[in-house]
Amino acid sequence: MSREKLDAGAIAAGLDKLEGWTVADDGNAIRKTFKFKNFRKAFAFMTEMAITAEKMNHHPEWFNVYNRVEVTLTTHDAGGVTELDLKLAGAMDAAAA
Repeated sequence: MSREKLDAGAIAAGLDKLEGWTVADDGNAIRKTFKFKNFRKAFAFMTEMAITAEKMNHHPEWFNVYNRVEVTLTTHDAGGVTELDLKLAGAMDAAAA
């Protein structure tokens, strides 16, 4: 999986295939807020995604309060969004569905 920073057009094309993700104001990350029925379901999602992220060696920035999980994805060593971020975003969408 490429760790090269994507340009704005490639990011937009990648987000067209995802549900509800947006580009951060600085253009160097993508974000989404997931909402679940309760804390248990939110935490289960985070647990599943922690395992997936570890296997990908790509770790999200996230914040959880009760049933809400706010996620920011960026590839720090590339200085922005890469294919790896889009792949993890897709995995998160699938897990939350």
